[in-house]
Amino acid sequence: MLCIGALPFLNNARAYAQEEAKVENRWLDDYHQHIGLTYGADVTLNANYLWRGLYAGGLCLQPSASVGYGGLYATAWWSIGTTDWAFTRFQPEFDFIIGFNRWGLNASVVYIHNFNSGFFDFHNYPDHGNVLEVDLRYTVSSKLPLSFLWATRVSAADGYLNEAGDIVRAYSTYIELSYTHHFPYDIRLYGAVGITPWRSLYTHFEQGFGVANIDIRLRKDWSLSEHCGMMLQAEFAMNPTRLAANHSTAEWHPSNPHRQSVNANIGLGFYLK
Repeated sequence: MLCIGALPFLNNARAYAQEEAKVENRWLDDYHQHIGLTYGADVTLNANYLWRGLYAGGLCLQPSASVGYGGLYATAWWSIGTTDWAFTRFQPEFDFIIGFNRWGLNASVVYIHNFNSGFFDFHNYPDHGNVLEVDLRYTVSSKLPLSFLWATRVSAADGYLNEAGDIVRAYSTYIELSYTHHFPYDIRLYGAVGITPWRSLYTHFEQGFGVANIDIRLRKDWSLSEHCGMMLQAEFAMNPTRLAANHSTAEWHPSNPHRQSVNANIGLGFYLK
């Protein structure tokens, strides 16, 4: 129903975008990038909410919608789900992203709203609250899909208590190198390694430098119509820093999955294209 209901809008938007679009070639890239109106929407059902080597929740529904023009874009993203598979507590999240994406460079400001705080509450709490993050990502090209990400929290909830009992802002930073390999039949293999250069939320504020994430995802896409598609994705994620802290054992904590050093996820999604 999502695909069918949105088709009239998409057809009109596509026609306008094709009239206004300019063609641009990127280095090492034999594909054409149209600089005009862009749009998209998707929804994914995930068994687990995994994020940068961290377990962020259990069963969840994650829809998003985006619109852009000339490289500028805005994206709204939601996560509606539980904290774990025991369904002890629901944990909704809303993210709003404003960015610029051109020539392989994607620069964005991300507002992450957790519903245990007010929308305009930017106090630096040690364990909860809203977040403001600045992200810079560079991808070489679609022929060489090697990507580098630098993400730093600059405001709001990102602190820990020092020995004096004061809240210290961590400026939690995540640096990631990733690569996507395309196979025939719309199959993609994604691999990423992420580190944190200093004491941050990615090591639970317990130490400095650490390898926070080794992530592998296998994704298969199907076209349902000209403007609608479906995907199935399996993911394996490991937090080497936490694994070392657990004395090199991949511990499984079903009653407290946030302590886990190894996680997996499977997701089913639908999207407009």
